[in-house]
Amino acid sequence: MTAPRSAPVSSSDAEREPGRMPRNVLALGLVSLLADISSEMVYPLLPVFLVAVLGAPVTAIGLIEGIAESTAGLLKAASGWWSDHSGRRLPLVFAGYGLAAVGKILLAFATLWPLVMLARFIDRVGKGIRGTPRDALIADSTTPARRGRAFGLHRSMDTAGAVIGPLLALLLVSLIGERPRLIFLIAAIPGMLSVAALLLVREPDRERPRPPRRPARASHDGAGRDFRLFAVAWLVFAVGNSSDVFLLLRAKDLGLSATSVVLAYVLYKFVSMSLSAQAGMSSDRLGRRDMLAGGMLVFAAVYAGFAVATRADYVWPLFALYGVYLALTDGVSRAFVTDLAPTDRRATVLGAYGTLTSIAALIASIVAGLLWDHLDAAAPFVVGAGCAVIGAVLMIVIVPRHRAPGHDTV
Repeated sequence: MTAPRSAPVSSSDAEREPGRMPRNVLALGLVSLLADISSEMVYPLLPVFLVAVLGAPVTAIGLIEGIAESTAGLLKAASGWWSDHSGRRLPLVFAGYGLAAVGKILLAFATLWPLVMLARFIDRVGKGIRGTPRDALIADSTTPARRGRAFGLHRSMDTAGAVIGPLLALLLVSLIGERPRLIFLIAAIPGMLSVAALLLVREPDRERPRPPRRPARASHDGAGRDFRLFAVAWLVFAVGNSSDVFLLLRAKDLGLSATSVVLAYVLYKFVSMSLSAQAGMSSDRLGRRDMLAGGMLVFAAVYAGFAVATRADYVWPLFALYGVYLALTDGVSRAFVTDLAPTDRRATVLGAYGTLTSIAALIASIVAGLLWDHLDAAAPFVVGAGCAVIGAVLMIVIVPRHRAPGHDTV
């Protein structure tokens, strides 16, 4: 899919209008809102569809989600390098959101769990090639002192889609009954609208850098020592951060109905949506490293709670607290990686971060599925909590405390 050429705009537009978010940030927020409505109409229904309709084992769910997320991550490095190499971001963003819509359509026709894996693979290919250039577009369109606010606002709008999507899915279930295939087809509609909304985005006018010779070396050399230290701490945390599917299955295991599981998921996303923008602005003033470490500790508390929970009542506060974790880390981690990256290798370093995170997600999800099937349902959460605590300690001990760009204090 080819993106139409738009008139370039200078990233200095943000400086001339200090009280407003740049047009690109708002437009990309709308795109992500629509795309997440599409994805989140599907995601909460997927575990039940796989287990109850297709008869897939839990290990297969871990494999599907691990492969899906690792596919997205592996492509983030390549798309980031190509975005820096070509000097253009929008064509990859257009293609990525288009493929994600196609994946929803294919999912509706799956009759065996390997076909679900194929549909998820296509969907995540789209995510992999769009995410890094999109985040680089946000960074290109904002000033350093407002970067946390921009990423926080974008993640808030993105997460709003994760609130609306499941609620739409529940509404459809009440209107048409439990017909997941039809719901998956309907979910493709906001996905296609997200592609149309990209027409509002303009390619920022920036100097085209001299391209690196190889993607892997460029991402490694350009990041520098501080990024590598950050990556060590982050990956220790990430190898315990399995797919959210396991949280949904655990909620069902503790006694929640299918509808209540979806509503608990909506609660988690609503809390994240409500706090993400403020977390991003706070990271601009206070610094990002300590906020990320705090988010990891919140994650550890949530996973420990899911490990020891014995009643369905515990699920609701745990999911709400999980939303706090996401708000403290999702946009803030992207902003921090952007702070650590050279300007001319911004997308490349963001891609390296995404790839490393997704490889860890593959490991985490496969291990979680095996632990669940062969040990017990609490085991994946015990491992996740332990990894989060170690990651938080490493974040404080080995990662330098960077001054927030454009501010005098951290």
